[in-house]
Amino acid sequence: MAFDPLTIIMLVVLAVLVFFMFRNSRKRKAQAEELQSKVMVGAEVMTNFGLFGTILEMDDEENQVLLETTPGTVLKVHRQTVTRVVTDSPLAPTTTEVDHTNDGEPEYGERIDEPATTTADESTATPDVSAEKSDKKGDE
Repeated sequence: MAFDPLTIIMLVVLAVLVFFMFRNSRKRKAQAEELQSKVMVGAEVMTNFGLFGTILEMDDEENQVLLETTPGTVLKVHRQTVTRVVTDSPLAPTTTEVDHTNDGEPEYGERIDEPATTTADESTATPDVSAEKSDKKGDE
């Protein structure tokens, strides 16, 4: 049984599509697990309908979350409506240290903003074309 090139190409394309489907589902599953690990009491979150609030209480059995949107306003929403953690819980450390001991030298691959060398007058100025034309006429 011989396979023509078109059949082989179709099978390769199908295999690539299946590979990307599995990869995408794994990535989505990892993102959901990361979100669930960040969702805890005290974290400021956003729901899938755009409501911002702070988690006051979580009920794992009923999959419900109590959100305080404004002082004194508490809403009960389903846990799956929490789609993004805006700020982490105050219990979790969020500070990062920055090392400034490189004496002004840029790191490898670091982008450096160069100061502009042209002034506003130079960048908007147009060359004097009439002077060039008169020089050409004088040469003739």
